Amino acid sequence: MKPIRNYCFFIFAALLILSCKQPVEPITLQEETREQIEMVTNYGTMVIELYNETPLHRDNFINLATNRAYDSVLFHRVINKFMIQSGDPDSKNVAPDAALGNGDAPYMVDAEMNMKLFHKKGALAAARDDNPAKASSAMQFYIVQGKIHNDSLLDKAEIYTNQNKAREYYKNSAEKKPLLDSIRGALDVRNMERYNQLLDSVLTLANSEENFIPYVMPDHYRPVYKSIGGYPRLDQNYTVFGEVVQGLEVIDSIANVETNPSDRPLKDVRIKTMRVLK
Repeated sequence: MKPIRNYCFFIFAALLILSCKQPVEPITLQEETREQIEMVTNYGTMVIELYNETPLHRDNFINLATNRAYDSVLFHRVINKFMIQSGDPDSKNVAPDAALGNGDAPYMVDAEMNMKLFHKKGALAAARDDNPAKASSAMQFYIVQGKIHNDSLLDKAEIYTNQNKAREYYKNSAEKKPLLDSIRGALDVRNMERYNQLLDSVLTLANSEENFIPYVMPDHYRPVYKSIGGYPRLDQNYTVFGEVVQGLEVIDSIANVETNPSDRPLKDVRIKTMRVLK
C-alpha cells in the first residue's frame, strides 16, 4: 500500500504548487497617444492629429499654435483637387489684391521624410522652397484635398516621383547641370511638354546608373488613394506631419471657393483660432 500513498502525495504536492502560482496577466499594448490641434476657420472646424514620427515638425507646430501665431492667418493659396495652404504671417491684415506666400518665421525645420506617412486626403504637410535639403518652412503648411486615383494614375505618380528622384540624384553633377537647368527653364515658362520630355530623359539616364535606387510606391498607399484619395505626386518630397481626423468636409468647402489667378480666395478664408487640445 505504500506505493499508492506516495503516489497520492506527489499528486497533492503538484496541485498545491500549481495553485500557488500567480495568474499570468495578458500583455496589453496601449495605443500611441498623439497631440491634437483644433483649427477653427470661418468655414468650419477641423481637428488635426500630429505624428510622433515627425517630432521636429510636431513640436514646432504645437509651439506656434500655443503662442497664437496662426490666429487670424488666411488660407492664401487654394487649388481645388489639390490642397489648401496657409501659415503666411503677413496675411493677417492685408488688402484683397495683395500678393501673399512669402511670409514666414526666421528659421526652417529639418526634413523628416517617413515612408509610413503619405499625402492622403486630410494629410497635413509643411510647405518649402526649392532648397536641396528639403527643409520645411517654419510656419507655412498645406492640407491635402487631392482626388481619388486608380492604378493607372498611381503608376503615373510613381513615375513622376522617380523623375524627381533622378533630378536629385544628379543635383551635384557638373556634367548634368545643363540638363537640370533646362528642366527648370521649361518649368519656369510653363512649357510642360518640354518639361516632361526632359524629366523622362533624366530618369532614363538615372536608371542606367548602378547606384540609383528607384522609388516603389508602398502597397499600403494604394487602397487609401483609391478610396478617400489624395495627391501621391508629393510623396517623399515634402514632410507630412499630421492628418485631419475630424472635419474633412471643411477641406472640401475651402477647396471649392472661387479664387483669383494667383490661387488666392476672392473671399477671405481665415483661421480664427488654433489651440492644442488637452
